[in-house]
Amino acid sequence: MLSLLTDLLWSKVLIAVLIGIGIWFTFATSFVQFRYFGNMFGILTAKHHEPDGKHLSSFQALILSVAGRVGGGNIAGVAVAITIGGPGAIFWMWVVGLMGMATSFIECMLAQTYKTAEADGTYRGGPAFYIERGLGKNWRWLSVLYSILLLATFGIAFTTLQSYSVATSLEDAFGIQPYYSGIGMALIVGLIIFGGVKRIAQVAEILVPIMAGGYLLIALIVLAMNLSAIPDMLIMIVKSAFGLEPAIGGGMGAAIMMGVKRGLFSNEAGLGSAPNVAAVAHIPHPANQGIVQAFSVFIDTIILCTCTALIILLGSAYDPSSTDTVQGVALTQASLATHMGDYGRMFVSIALLLFGFSTILYNYYLGENSVSYLTKSDNHGFYMNAFRVVIICLCCTGAILDLGTVFAFADLSMGLLALVNLFALALLFKVAKRILKDFDDQRKQGNKTPTFEANRFSDLELDQASWPNSDPSINDKNHQ
Repeated sequence: MLSLLTDLLWSKVLIAVLIGIGIWFTFATSFVQFRYFGNMFGILTAKHHEPDGKHLSSFQALILSVAGRVGGGNIAGVAVAITIGGPGAIFWMWVVGLMGMATSFIECMLAQTYKTAEADGTYRGGPAFYIERGLGKNWRWLSVLYSILLLATFGIAFTTLQSYSVATSLEDAFGIQPYYSGIGMALIVGLIIFGGVKRIAQVAEILVPIMAGGYLLIALIVLAMNLSAIPDMLIMIVKSAFGLEPAIGGGMGAAIMMGVKRGLFSNEAGLGSAPNVAAVAHIPHPANQGIVQAFSVFIDTIILCTCTALIILLGSAYDPSSTDTVQGVALTQASLATHMGDYGRMFVSIALLLFGFSTILYNYYLGENSVSYLTKSDNHGFYMNAFRVVIICLCCTGAILDLGTVFAFADLSMGLLALVNLFALALLFKVAKRILKDFDDQRKQGNKTPTFEANRFSDLELDQASWPNSDPSINDKNHQ
């Protein structure tokens, strides 16, 4: 029954809804992800200052979201898509990624708009917050439902699965017993998460550029080694996407299905997970973080997923005519080995280890945000520490358990999570359009760094403490 519901949700309902929402947001925002594409790269070269040491910079929020988006889906998921759907699946993955950039822009901009200031001066936000504040108190039940699903999916299920993935990778590559891997992960994760989101971001700021940059470097080496074959390979991807090549995998239908599904799984656009991180950053305007998080989707799907596809398609391990072709992460490992020898296998294992570890930290923070929202009481600190202990235990147990049921539950709960968030985004799109128009108008007037003045949107009942520039006296000074 569980698998039947999951299959219905992912093979029909979510594909239609996510693509429909992505196309709607793309056209209704006049292709915002392309209009501000150049600004996305500016985040990598701009100077990022923390205002008082309490908040994340926009760059740190980007890195933390990349840590979550980038994971096993970029290595194993792409291989599965190619095996079942053929090379054409990569084309449809690109399409989903480009449309998903608009969805991510809207959800992360709304998360910034409706963020709230905590007692210690830090910010919290995300779908639960913009559902309750944006749709009103009568919709609080939906925000509670979203928080519960987020906690169960990312905080519990995905943390357990990533622990299993990391432990399995270490066993395959270095012969380390899962039991010892679990203990090691629990100790390291415990030291990091008890330091709060600032420490998580500081670790991610070091780890993510190394792992993503290293993986990109290997892909560039593979491209350089096979330069003459690239044009034919790209033509094959496009032709396969439209059924113009001999049937590979399951034909054009399978190419569309697998490309869309793996793209959605990988970049998380529309799930509402990234907005929880996007809301934490201290920035001058909500649209800034929308631009940054759209770039996060681009990094995940268009760059890193394409790296894996190139490694596989330019290698000799992938044989669509054979039924004995290895699948999943083994295909990526075998393909890289055809380019670089056994060092390629070891590199994929290490990459999977780093991707999995960074995702555990990201999943923890999403769970923490849910716990914070659900336990607004005097015992808030107790519940938070209890959740941290649970995460540490999951790092141990996840490494050694049979996780078939957990996989099935996670797929179903993630699908429901997406439906709740997409429903809220559709209802709040008018608000998003107003915020984006404010940003666009300031840019047209020559202001390269638009500032959000929350007092000009008094009907939205925003948290004024989260937007210092909403103070009229400050605004008057800015306009002088």
